[in-house]
Amino acid sequence: MTGVAEPARDDEVGRVLTFPITPAGGGRANAGELATPAPPPVASGPVLDGEIVDEDEFRRNRSRRLVTVVARRVRQHPTARVAGLAVRSLVRHGYVAAHGHVSWARRVFAAATHGVIRQQIRNAHVARDVEALALWQDRLRSEKDARHTRLRNLPTTITRALLAVLVVVTVLAGILVVAGIGFELTPGGLDWDSWWALLADIWGYAVASLTLAIHAALIAGPLAWLYAAWTEGRRAASVPAWMLPLNERVDTAGVPITPARVVIALRDLGYATLRTSIKAMDDGAAGMLGPVRIAGCGVEVDVTLPSGVSTDEIQKRRRKLAENLDRHEHELFITIPEAARTVRLWIADSGALDEPIGPSPLVIDPTLAADVHSGRAPWGQDLRGDAAAISLWQRHLLITGLSNQGKTASLRALVLWLALDTSTEFRIADLKGVGDWNMFRGLASVLIQGPADEHVIAATEMLEAAVEEMERRLAAVDPDKYPDGVTRALSRAGKGFHPIFVVVDEAQQAFMCPAVGEDKRPYGGTKATSRYFMAARKIHNQGRAVNVVLWQGTQDPTDQNLPKMVREGAHIRASLVVGTEQQARMALGDKAINGGAAPHKLRQGLDKGTLVVAGDGVPLPPGQSSITVRTHFVSGKDATDLADRAKAIRGWRDTAYGTDTEARDFLGDVLAVMAGADRVKTVDILQRLKENWPAAYDGWSSQDFADTLKSIDVVIRQGRVGGEGGQRYVAGDDVRHALEHPAITDRTS
Repeated sequence: MTGVAEPARDDEVGRVLTFPITPAGGGRANAGELATPAPPPVASGPVLDGEIVDEDEFRRNRSRRLVTVVARRVRQHPTARVAGLAVRSLVRHGYVAAHGHVSWARRVFAAATHGVIRQQIRNAHVARDVEALALWQDRLRSEKDARHTRLRNLPTTITRALLAVLVVVTVLAGILVVAGIGFELTPGGLDWDSWWALLADIWGYAVASLTLAIHAALIAGPLAWLYAAWTEGRRAASVPAWMLPLNERVDTAGVPITPARVVIALRDLGYATLRTSIKAMDDGAAGMLGPVRIAGCGVEVDVTLPSGVSTDEIQKRRRKLAENLDRHEHELFITIPEAARTVRLWIADSGALDEPIGPSPLVIDPTLAADVHSGRAPWGQDLRGDAAAISLWQRHLLITGLSNQGKTASLRALVLWLALDTSTEFRIADLKGVGDWNMFRGLASVLIQGPADEHVIAATEMLEAAVEEMERRLAAVDPDKYPDGVTRALSRAGKGFHPIFVVVDEAQQAFMCPAVGEDKRPYGGTKATSRYFMAARKIHNQGRAVNVVLWQGTQDPTDQNLPKMVREGAHIRASLVVGTEQQARMALGDKAINGGAAPHKLRQGLDKGTLVVAGDGVPLPPGQSSITVRTHFVSGKDATDLADRAKAIRGWRDTAYGTDTEARDFLGDVLAVMAGADRVKTVDILQRLKENWPAAYDGWSSQDFADTLKSIDVVIRQGRVGGEGGQRYVAGDDVRHALEHPAITDRTS
């Protein structure tokens, strides 16, 4: 029929294609027939998914579709599926057998090197068990001495064995000869030749039997060896999920944590004392466990350990315990409650800690007010999902952690909350100087921004000015000078003076500064001659009484970057992820780490803004010395809006910048000296910055410049610049992107 669309089927792929058909001659359709308008003359070709496509492209796509269909049909063919199962089974059993050999090798190596005893020595050393350490060291020495004795006596043992074999052979030969002589002399017995012929036949049967046994061993031996290795592998190996048959694969992501799973996980920790105790319990170890309680995005359970099992041993096996519970290490937290010989396990739901916690109440509630005297700052959420609010009244604060993990954003969020209280005053020194605190212009009385020595000098003088104000206030409440009891009571409570918060971000710059003043005293350093160190110590010692408070944020907590006396002067100590347990102890103190705090177990880059907090002012669960807080993220734009809201409440105030020049906009300056170029070498950018703004950048080294770019996620690239290869350069697009998306810089340091 003319005038209708006739379907044409592509038999190779089974797809219906539609080709428009017009009446012959291009005329109109006869009356009563379905008329189809002619397509435009420029649109010709096959129609695919409602669109006319090019014929060459259609043929290429048809080939791809044909390959896809053939591959799908091959995979679904019964023979192919059986072959795939056979290959997977072969690979699985081979994997298990190979791991059996690996397990044997490990056991042989452990036996050869006294590995079990050495492990016990390490355990005793970590546990600081002097008696056990001495016992196992004596055991190791005795084992070594016994082995040395055996090796020394080995030649004598071999000689004696050979002599014994020679004696046995000689005696046996003598017996056979005497027997032959006896048969020869016995009337009617075997003659000599018959006797030796009989012995030859017996020897032939013995050799034939031995040969048959050797052939059987050559055939059955490898099979027995492989079976033994496979059996050992099943005991020691954990087969990857993709090797398992579909009916044996278990998805444990959504499996709830039950008491039985907790007991099995503890039993399989590899702790022999705990395993033996659990097996010996008549109630299946149910008496060890408290109730499994829902706690936020996970569950919590208290475990009372059997006698002889220490909580330290459980903490050291955190990763294995998490894996036994089908969780990642960061999804299990172990703390020590008040009850003796008890550990508290908090087990997150799978993947729950990778989800964001939502915006800060400061951002979503424009009517939120702050009261530093009796209020608490909304900082984030604890692991149970409860709001983590922190009291900041008369408390010194220290936040530490690796670079680019959210230290500045966490510290700034607290200052933004305080800014909504009109009674507070801020004196801020940002010794990184990339604009993270720019919104406090017109809000802070002092704002110093920059990493150079002159900025450290200004920050030191800012602390010394705070010390002078503190001493003035202390003198004002001298009972000999001011006997008025009411004034003295208010002053002692701290309510007689407005709170001054002295904030130093990147404080390690101050402690490491080599500059020396006119009085020959260094500004930096960790000794009593250091001006910054002594000013910080004075504020820690007496500032709280008259509402002068010091807050510091610093990287890499070590004795050089953060002296012990300064660390221990903070009432609230918080740590983002750090590299080692030793750094964690310096950040939070031994008590918090011994109680289960583990900022060194956080994931660098993945747990940005997650803090382990210890000290006064934090609502700690009963019996715990620390709490883990996932802080709300306040972006750069939101921080600016909050600062503007605070300025509207407090009014604009003049801000002193501490140096001869106002703080620079680092990214803006970099873009300005690049002068629109796509690529500029880093050495040229730094040189131009020093030439244009020497007061701000003259003290910068190449490493300072590179570290500052890295902290705001601007990548230093390497390639060809201006005809020269292998040059380190900055791309203009990267700088413009960082300027257009200031939130990128909010989680730096």
